[in-house]
Amino acid sequence: MTNIIQAEPLQVPDTAALRYLPEGPMALRDGLVSWVGIQHGTDSTHGSLNLLDLKTMTNQSFVLPGRPGFAFPTTKENVFIIGCERSIGLFDLTDQSWNVLCEGVDSAVENTIINDGWAIGNKLIFGTKDLEFATQKAGLYLFKGEEKQLLQLRSDQICSNGKAITVDSNGQQQLLDIDSPTRKLVSYPINLESGELGTAKTVVDFAQDPAVPDGAVLTPDGKGIVVAMFRPEVADFGETRLYDLASGELRMTWQTQGSPQNTCPAFVRINGTLKLLITTAVEHMSDEARAQCPNAGQLFLADASVEDTGAELTATYTLP
Repeated sequence: MTNIIQAEPLQVPDTAALRYLPEGPMALRDGLVSWVGIQHGTDSTHGSLNLLDLKTMTNQSFVLPGRPGFAFPTTKENVFIIGCERSIGLFDLTDQSWNVLCEGVDSAVENTIINDGWAIGNKLIFGTKDLEFATQKAGLYLFKGEEKQLLQLRSDQICSNGKAITVDSNGQQQLLDIDSPTRKLVSYPINLESGELGTAKTVVDFAQDPAVPDGAVLTPDGKGIVVAMFRPEVADFGETRLYDLASGELRMTWQTQGSPQNTCPAFVRINGTLKLLITTAVEHMSDEARAQCPNAGQLFLADASVEDTGAELTATYTLP
C-alpha cells in the first residue's frame, strides 16, 4: 500500500499575484528557501524571485524584468542565476540589478519562454514552454557557463518541466526530463561537455492519470524522484508523488488539501529536520473554482518521510 501523507498549507504567499503561479523552490540553507512567481496574473508579463524564511514564515519578494522559469543561487553571495523570458542572467539581491549572460533562447520560434531547469556546476539544463500549451516547438537546452555557450538539445517539446541529473551503474550521466503534455518522465543518456543527448527511455508513464506531471526533485539518496502533479480541474486535493527510479513504482503520496495544482517539490531542512516543500498554483482558475479550492496557490510543508543521507539539497551554480 502506498503511504499517504497530508501536507500542511502555509500562510505563504499572502497575495493573489504571488499565488498565481509559484514554482521552483530551492533550499538555500537551514530554514531558508527561494522560489519563483512565474507570473503575477493571467495577463501579467513579469514575475518575481522570493526568499522564504520557514522558521518565521516571512517572505521577501523581488520583482524581475520578465517571467522567470527558474532561479538558482550562485557561488557569489546574494547573486542568483535566473532564466527569464528568453534570457539567462544574474540577479543581485543587494541592488536588484539584472546582468544578461545569454540571449536569444528559442530564437527560431515565437511565443515561448524559459521554464524549468537544473544547475550542475557551471552548467544549466533547462527547457522552454509554448505559452499556448499546444505546439511542439519548445526547446531543451544546455548552457555552458564558462564558455557562455548555448546548445539546443531538442526543439520539439511543448512544456518542458522537471529536470534532474543522475549517474547510472556504468558511470553514464542521465538526464531525467518531463515534457508535461507527453505525460511521461523519461531518461536520456547525456554528455554535459559535448551536449550529446541519447535516446529517451520511459521511467514513469502517466498516460491514464487525471493530473499532469510538472516539477520534480530527486530524493537525497538519489534512488527516487518526487513529482508534482498538476490537476487542472477542481479536486478535493492535489498530489505530489515519490516514484522508485529503478522500478518506476509509486512509493509515497503527499496530498495538498484544497489545492489540486501542484507545481514543484523541494527537500529542505528546518532545524536539521528534512521536510518536503510543495508549491501550488491558481493558474487559470475561475472564481468558482478558487472558492472550491481554498488553499490553491499556497505553499505546503510536509514530513519528508525519506532517509536523510545528508546530501546537499541546493543546486548552486558555479560562476566562472
